[in-house]
Amino acid sequence: MSKILVVDDDPAILELVKINIELMGHEVLATLDGIKGFALAKQELPDLIILDVMMPEVDGFTVAQRIRQNEDTKDIPILMLTALGMLQDKVQGFNSGVDDYLVKPFELEELKVRVKALLRRSSSTPESLKKPEILTVGDITLLPENLSVKIKEKEIKLTPIEFEILNCLVQNHGQTVASGTLLQEVWGYSEDDDVETIRVHIRHLRSKLEKAVPDKKYVETIYGGGYKLIAEGMNKPAKK
Repeated sequence: MSKILVVDDDPAILELVKINIELMGHEVLATLDGIKGFALAKQELPDLIILDVMMPEVDGFTVAQRIRQNEDTKDIPILMLTALGMLQDKVQGFNSGVDDYLVKPFELEELKVRVKALLRRSSSTPESLKKPEILTVGDITLLPENLSVKIKEKEIKLTPIEFEILNCLVQNHGQTVASGTLLQEVWGYSEDDDVETIRVHIRHLRSKLEKAVPDKKYVETIYGGGYKLIAEGMNKPAKK
C-alpha cells in the first residue's frame, strides 16, 4: 500500500479522487490548500502527490517548484491534475518539476493508469540498476548507483526520469527510439498525442549534457520518428 497526497481546492474533485485512489488500496492524504499540501508533503513524505494548479494563495506550479527544491521531497513523483490543458500550461508544469500531467475533465480509468505507472516507476528498480556492471557506450557511462552519467570524466547528476530516458536511449544507441516507446518504457503508458511530455524532459536532459560538453551534441531529434543517442557525440558548429 502506498501513501498518496491529493491537493485540490475543489471539494468534489478532491473527494472523487480520494475515494477512487482508496479503492485501489492506497492510503490517501487530502487537502484543499497548496500551502497545507506542501507542509503535508514535507511531514508525511508520500509516495506520490496529485496536485491541482489553480488554487488560492499558492498555485500548483509554485507548490511543485517548492517540492523539487526541498531535499526531503525532491524525488517524490508529482501528477498534475488540472483544467489548464494548453500546450504552454503543460510546458510550465513540466518545467516546474512535475512527472506527469492529466487534464480535467478526466476519465477515472486514465487517472488510475497514470497513478499505477508513477508508483511502479518510483518503486521499481530500473533494468540498469539490476546489472552489476556500469553501462558504457561511446563517451557516455551510466552511473546507476547515484542516477548520474559521466561524459569525458565530467559527472552529471540526473533526475530519475532523465536517467531512465537516457538509459533507454543507451540500450538502443544508434537507433531511433519513438516517443511512444519512451512513454511506455519510462512512464508505463503510451499516448501518441502526449509528445510534449517527452519533449520537455528531453530538452532538460540535452541541456545538462551539452552544458557539461558544450562542443558536442549527444541526443538527436529525428523529426517524425523520435530520438537517437549519438554515443560519440556530434560536433556542434563553431559559433561565429
